[in-house]
Amino acid sequence: MPFANVEHYRSELTPEHAEVIRATLPLVGANIDKIAKQFYASMFEGHPELIRNTFNRGNQKQGAQQRALAASVATFATMLVTPGAETPERLLGRIGHKHVSLGITRDQYQIVHDYLFGAIVTILGADVVTPPVAEAWENVYWIMANLLIKFEAELYEKAGVKPGEVFVNTQVVDRKDLSGSIVEFMVESKDANKPLPAHQPGQYISVGAKLPDGARQLRQYSLVDAGINPGRLTIAVKRVDATKDAPAGEVSNWLIDNVKKGDDLEITLPFGDLVLNEKSQRPVVLVSRGIGITPMMGILSSLATSNSSRPTLSLHADQNASTDVFFDERTKLVSKMPSGAAKTWYAEGQTGPDVLQGHLDLSTVQLPTDAEIYLCGGNEFLQRMRKQLKDMKVPDERVYFELFSPNDWLLDA
Repeated sequence: MPFANVEHYRSELTPEHAEVIRATLPLVGANIDKIAKQFYASMFEGHPELIRNTFNRGNQKQGAQQRALAASVATFATMLVTPGAETPERLLGRIGHKHVSLGITRDQYQIVHDYLFGAIVTILGADVVTPPVAEAWENVYWIMANLLIKFEAELYEKAGVKPGEVFVNTQVVDRKDLSGSIVEFMVESKDANKPLPAHQPGQYISVGAKLPDGARQLRQYSLVDAGINPGRLTIAVKRVDATKDAPAGEVSNWLIDNVKKGDDLEITLPFGDLVLNEKSQRPVVLVSRGIGITPMMGILSSLATSNSSRPTLSLHADQNASTDVFFDERTKLVSKMPSGAAKTWYAEGQTGPDVLQGHLDLSTVQLPTDAEIYLCGGNEFLQRMRKQLKDMKVPDERVYFELFSPNDWLLDA
């Protein structure tokens, strides 16, 4: 990643600008949620196609995307003006991979800039956002934006496509209803001359859904296969019911209710940075909850099919046996490995050999020494797992994680 040289980025911020940022960061931070809310409202009014065709409408309703954007900018600004602070490489990496999976291009950074700084002036007032203040914060924005633009250009180049040209027309060649709420879809390219590329275990694709109101919404789904079917990709989709705090899963539910074998489906090329470090021979620990098992199945499948000798421990938590749709396959994959093992925790229901009742607690598990640990699940689960690992003195550089919401800034504690 092009994010490691912290001092180089700091040198792009003049001492005068750095002083302005230090002085105004508390005020901007105190108003960052209001700024983000105003920014998105004005941008979508000026560019309604973005909320219809690019941004996640569900996250916008909850305010999740607003909080994520606000915190990422504040985190980056804090890093620039704090001596000794490290670049938030993983935060920037996740943002970059997400952007390319949505087909984001350089031009859209200018749109964000224009509406973001309009929002800053609207919320803080022109008397506060004087020309020197605006200039300093614009400098911060473009340092961060140019970092991401460069990284995303590298991802596009590696994928062999021009920026933004990541979309592929595919056909569903198989559909498996794994339970009443989880469905597996396998797709392949409709163009026989352009088969789908191989992917790295743990990556995801975006899926485009043409919804009844005419909107085209994109969502990301992890690949559950090891890439053993050339030209084919497999995802698992979970139905998401509405709650008092969140709307129903607009795209997931549409996929489950409408898409069948033989149907066309728009997807993107695979991206994502929660990938197995295949050059390492360290032990692997896969920790997941609920539908967070999906990227872990891709990683586990890859290890098993390659006859890996790396000690591998799969730890999974679920509501009960009926919701744990990959239990049999996971057990089978682990049994094929010379040094594989699995443990499962259910909130309710049956127990048995290596199946426990209650919450997954890493402090009760004997983890392999020097293991690389991969995490995926909801925000609360990930925060709990990361805290337990910190308490166990596991270095951050050996912990990797993926999550299915934009609130990853909450986890960079």
